[in-house]
This record gives sequence, structure tokens and C-alpha cells, in this order.
Amino acid sequence: MSDAGDRVAALVELIVDALDLDASVVVDENDEQLTATVEGDDLGLFIGRHGQTIEAVQHLAQRAGLARGSADAPRQRIVVDADGYRARRQETLERIADETADKAVERGRAIAMDAMSSSERRIVHERLRDRDDVSTHSEGDEPDRHLVVAPRDD
Repeated sequence: MSDAGDRVAALVELIVDALDLDASVVVDENDEQLTATVEGDDLGLFIGRHGQTIEAVQHLAQRAGLARGSADAPRQRIVVDADGYRARRQETLERIADETADKAVERGRAIAMDAMSSSERRIVHERLRDRDDVSTHSEGDEPDRHLVVAPRDD
């Protein structure tokens, strides 16, 4: 494991210990991404309501510059996951994105989605990017920044 992997693992383990969870941290990395996965039972406290805790831990790891780039290697994206949360959340966001796009087209007007993190907004943008019948854009300021899905006027 790289120095960055060690640093991210140490940070996540510190938080797991502070929350008094019976869990371990596994780090997987490649050139583009470093993923710290928390494995154990009852990880709801680590994930938090609507993923707020896990998002905060991931944001903290990114802001702390734990995966700094260098001349030899570019900066890695840091992802913190627990109990398959990221995959489940992506499936949910993609389903909601499709439903919202269908409603926008059906109603003929833009629909504002609930506020979400930048990584979640990116998932929705990417999901709807190839649809010819809708466009997406973000509005508002953090933490209330949200996505708007609008029918295209072709």
C-alpha cells in the first residue's frame, strides 16, 4: 500500500474507533482512485443519515490532501465506502434521475431535485447526459445545491 493509502486508512480507522464500531478498514487503490472500505456489522452510524457521515469522512480525507499528487503520479480520487453504500446509493440516484427526467418531459417543465453532494450530482448528470430529451444543471449554494432536470426545446 502507498503512503497515501496508509494515511487514508489511518484516518478512517481513527474515526471507526472514535465511533466505537467493531469494523476494519480495507484500502484498494489504483492510479486514479484510492478506496477505503469499512467492513463490519451495523455500520449505519458510520454511514449516517442520508450518507452525511460517510460523505463528511470522504470530504475530510480529500481536503486533508491524503492522496497528494506528484510529478510522478497524479492526485488520486479518494472514495470512502461502507457496507456497499456507494453502489446502493448510485442505483437509487440513477433510478430517481430516470424518474425525474421522465416527469420533466411528461409535464413539459423543469423539475428541481433535492439537494445532494457534488459526487451525487455528478452521478445524476452522467446518467442523464446521453438523453436527447432532457438537460441538467446545478443551482444554489452548498449545502443546498441541487440539480434541475429540464426538457429540451428542440
